[in-house]
Amino acid sequence: MNMTIVYTIVSLSAIGTLSAVILYFVAQKFKVYEDPRIDDVEKALPGANCGGCGFAGCRAFAEACVKADDLSPLFCPVGGNDCMTGVAGILGLEAVAQTPKVAVVRCNGSCEHRPKTNQFDGASSCAVAASLYSGDTGCQYGCLSHGDCVAACDFDAIHMNPETGLPEVIDDKCVACGACVEACPKNLIELRKKGPKDRKIFVSCRNEDKGGVAKKACSVACIGCSKCFKVCPFDAITMNNNLAFIDADKCKLCRKCVVECPTNAIIELNFPPRKPKADTPAQPADKVAPAPKVPATDNKTENNETK
Repeated sequence: MNMTIVYTIVSLSAIGTLSAVILYFVAQKFKVYEDPRIDDVEKALPGANCGGCGFAGCRAFAEACVKADDLSPLFCPVGGNDCMTGVAGILGLEAVAQTPKVAVVRCNGSCEHRPKTNQFDGASSCAVAASLYSGDTGCQYGCLSHGDCVAACDFDAIHMNPETGLPEVIDDKCVACGACVEACPKNLIELRKKGPKDRKIFVSCRNEDKGGVAKKACSVACIGCSKCFKVCPFDAITMNNNLAFIDADKCKLCRKCVVECPTNAIIELNFPPRKPKADTPAQPADKVAPAPKVPATDNKTENNETK
């Protein structure tokens, strides 16, 4: 009986040792080499794991950077240009500076401009509501106001305004990760480049209905009148499907389109107040021809003639 136990222990020990040797050689044979620079690049990243770079997380982005021969198509929106400069230094590559971007909400249909016509009593989710019906108002393109964009933001950069029922972006907190863009089922949120002093001009409307229909649904809707398109001196505005769009790369922030829009659908942010127009000077009255001058009478001459 004792020998049986001994044989069992010896057999199991031999099998275990043999298995360990086999596993060791298999591991060495199929060992995956990982570049140690991946760890260094990952440490240089902000660690937000937001997916704004287009990868599953910071680790995946670090691997892509190490494997890349050119960093120009790769960018971390959270870390920005400073972060990418550090990554480029680790890899011995050159970082290409990119213009910072910020999210903007392309809907200005507040309760005042776009009154509700019905009430949705289902799940408080824009995605759910969008799959079931067109919305609480006459505009099928407008914001559903359930806050999916707020829930998607990991940086507390977007909030719902209880008075307007619309989301508002806090520029200083927004890192342009794009999470809110993906969360909006109406495609109302867009990443636009920051202008000087965070100034931006954009068409805050996505309504593609014809002018009369759009205007009836929302008083500040784009009606596709093309006035902004005609007045822009930089060809920054295009018209498509009864809707104007301003190209941020071409726009020079001259603001001519803003004053031209008849429905105030074009928004200007972070600009100084406009100077009031000077009063038009009064037109001069019609000039009256002056009366002919009568020559002065010479008293001495008259007296001599009388004499």
